[in-house]
Amino acid sequence: MKKLGLIAGGGGLPVEIAEHCRRSGRELFVIRLKGFAGPELAPYAGATVGIAELGKCFKLLRRAGCETVCLVGNVARPDFAALVPDLRGLAALPGAILAATKGDDALLRFLIHEFEKDGFHVEGAHQVMEDLTLPAGLLGARSPSERDRSDAARALEVARAIGQLDIGQAAVVCRGLVLAVEAQEGTAAMLARVGELPEAVRGKPGDSAGVLAKAPKPIQETRVDMPTIGLATIHACASVGLAGIVGEAGRLIVLDREAVIEAADQLGLFILGVEP
Repeated sequence: MKKLGLIAGGGGLPVEIAEHCRRSGRELFVIRLKGFAGPELAPYAGATVGIAELGKCFKLLRRAGCETVCLVGNVARPDFAALVPDLRGLAALPGAILAATKGDDALLRFLIHEFEKDGFHVEGAHQVMEDLTLPAGLLGARSPSERDRSDAARALEVARAIGQLDIGQAAVVCRGLVLAVEAQEGTAAMLARVGELPEAVRGKPGDSAGVLAKAPKPIQETRVDMPTIGLATIHACASVGLAGIVGEAGRLIVLDREAVIEAADQLGLFILGVEP
């Protein structure tokens, strides 16, 4: 296994990838993105780099012997006017600004191209850690009812449809009714909106109904941006009375898998993976 350069933003995924490399014996060097990467990554060999310091990032990765990189974690869209780039970052800035006008997916594809142009091979998190994604079938002990399966199919259909339009990657359907679709606010905020709806049209704790579906957009660069669920998703779904979650097998990351399964089983949620 080639030494991995982990370009780490915020959230739990960079930590999970780093811990996987430690357990598997893969050499690792972590580029901690300033203002985003968490303190949990401090014990790993690496350096802190600003998001516009491409030259510094590339130089550190080469010096560490990394030919392969993995870009993971939460990074907010930057205020380009406030960035302090180095010379390499400055050269890339006009292209990044132009890509950003076409959406986050275009910006991520541009960033990947910059790494590849400098000779780095880009691996997705699911390629680094093969058991990171949702398998086909049920994940956990809970099974969906026939009504749940119908809602799951409809929710996945809606999630794919809004993905085709480059709107979002998640939707909630309850008893055949579309309760919410995701746009720029993200899944957590979308689920909060579901919780504000009248209980007459949604489930509730103790009388669950409805399904959250997540699916990648057709144009989505899954090496750096794949739909994700974690413990927070499980608790949010349970709190608004949903019966379960559905996603495409191999195309939905499950963070902290064992804890997610345990929480879903305890809260009465099913997690279902279907073939893309």
